[in-house]
Amino acid sequence: MATLWEQRYAHRTQCMSSSAIRELLKLTEQPDFISLAGGLPAPEVFPVKQVTEAVDTLMKELPTQALQYGTTEGYRPLREWLAHTTASRCGINVSVDNVLITSGSQQALDLIGKLFIDPGDRILVESPTYLGALQAWNAYEAQYVTVPMDEHGMVVDALEEALRLKPKLIYLVPNFQNPSGTTLALERRQRLVEIAERAGVPIVEDDPYGQLRFEGEHLPALLTLDAQCQANGRGDYHGNVIYLSTFSKILAPGLRLAWTVAPPEVLRKLVQAKQGVDLHTSSFTQMLAYEVAHDGYLDQHIEIIRKTYKERRDTMLAALAAYLPAGARWNRPAGGMFLWCTAPEGVNTVKLLEICVDKKVAFVPGTAFYPCGGGENTMRLNFSNATPEMIRTGIARMGEAMREMMGQN
Repeated sequence: MATLWEQRYAHRTQCMSSSAIRELLKLTEQPDFISLAGGLPAPEVFPVKQVTEAVDTLMKELPTQALQYGTTEGYRPLREWLAHTTASRCGINVSVDNVLITSGSQQALDLIGKLFIDPGDRILVESPTYLGALQAWNAYEAQYVTVPMDEHGMVVDALEEALRLKPKLIYLVPNFQNPSGTTLALERRQRLVEIAERAGVPIVEDDPYGQLRFEGEHLPALLTLDAQCQANGRGDYHGNVIYLSTFSKILAPGLRLAWTVAPPEVLRKLVQAKQGVDLHTSSFTQMLAYEVAHDGYLDQHIEIIRKTYKERRDTMLAALAAYLPAGARWNRPAGGMFLWCTAPEGVNTVKLLEICVDKKVAFVPGTAFYPCGGGENTMRLNFSNATPEMIRTGIARMGEAMREMMGQN
């Protein structure tokens, strides 16, 4: 008798679904297809030469260590370097006991879900919010409390009302948010940290794009503001924020390498959760990243990324102004990899995507990023992964598709 697999699945699998973005990536593998959909870095700026040299160095000098099991917390020199750079950049006390290496930020989100979320627990998120966080936490049967956004990020004025629903965590992407490209204003950051501290609700600060600012001044991390509130003088961070960042956007996503900064007591539990998943992140990729990054090269490399992405953002802004019909609106992110576009009234972007796919161009409809519904006429556009010529062509095709939907052709 054949196994009826669906009857064997755990109840939580009913909350799982495929990523709309991952499904789109399958389409974009077709020849001549222009993708403005996935959040992929520009392959042209991958540090191929430096990685090749680092591999040679590892295999000559530390081959057995690079190919061996390691500690769950991560390769200690890399953790020490990350603790030092985080302390310098954020202006706070961070020690190696605050740092955990994970297999991408997505694993960190899953570990946080495993550690904190019971079925039915509420998580407070921006609306729209990062799809990957929803995917990670849906499997733990989370529910969501949403707070709206405007051009200055999360509307913190609505936060205290939302906190009456007693969420377990507050999750946000404060810098060049995925999907909207919006950055949380300084005054709102300060109020958010103060309100969360007063309410006793932890903040998960997801910051994959913070170093990709190409205009304006860097704003302090929520981790920084929280540490200033704590001001306990300890040698490591004991606060209300769990901070996530990644090498995927500043080095190479194929390394699947990220880090978490958290209070030591939280970090210890995350380590226990990670041991049940993969024992530890690849020793080889950790040592490789350290070899490439620790001697100052990474700062130079990030400057190249910023220059490249600024050019592509500017190209996309000009193309949107040239090719989209009246009534379309979009923002101007000061960094990151995405901008947010609102189609003219009456244009449903899910249906628009169907027309665009026939024209061999793709984006991500905004509805994917709203856990409680909404965003039917919005879309996320990625400018990092396409060349300027591809961006202009792709936006022109999108403009044609919009006009067809609006009956203007």
